[in-house]
Amino acid sequence: MSRSRYRIFDNGYPHFLTCSVVGWLPVFTRPECVRIVLDSWQFLQQSGRMQLFGYVVLENHLHFIAASEQLADEVGDFKSFTARKILDYLGSRGERTILRQLAAEKDPRRVDRRHQLWQEGSHPEQTTSDEMLLQKLEYIHQNPVKRGYVEDPTHWRYSSARNYFGLPALLPVIIEWRETPQVEPRYGAQQPLPGSPAG
Repeated sequence: MSRSRYRIFDNGYPHFLTCSVVGWLPVFTRPECVRIVLDSWQFLQQSGRMQLFGYVVLENHLHFIAASEQLADEVGDFKSFTARKILDYLGSRGERTILRQLAAEKDPRRVDRRHQLWQEGSHPEQTTSDEMLLQKLEYIHQNPVKRGYVEDPTHWRYSSARNYFGLPALLPVIIEWRETPQVEPRYGAQQPLPGSPAG
């Protein structure tokens, strides 16, 4: 399949992106590795390089919705930086098994490194309406529920669901993005989103 359908065509719109660990290895069962991802997103936000609308981090992949003037470059920097920091962390902890697996899963064409953390690409999908962005947020936040990890999306620590329900969260995200306030979430939760007519 051609990768052309997964390209960033318009930096003016938020994009839904996915980053997966090679071999679907469970790197993010380690809170320190998740913290590296969250800190990297926060740095990109604070430096004005990226706007973050939602995210979820699972054991072997993550989804996020982001916008930037140079989104492809920022996602590339994010993946490069987090890979280096996570591999350094795993090395400092002597985690030989996961490092051997990351080396075995490395693309053989990548001769400049011993290990590879991320699979190639981030499969960007442009969100062109409030409804589409809401659908992607719902998908992101329901991911841990569908996997059976939690019963309520706000119970998953590494997700922006808590932001959207006005609860304390690990990372700030932009929640005031709606052009059409009548578009309502379909999470099935009792608590309305902040900024909604009932909220």
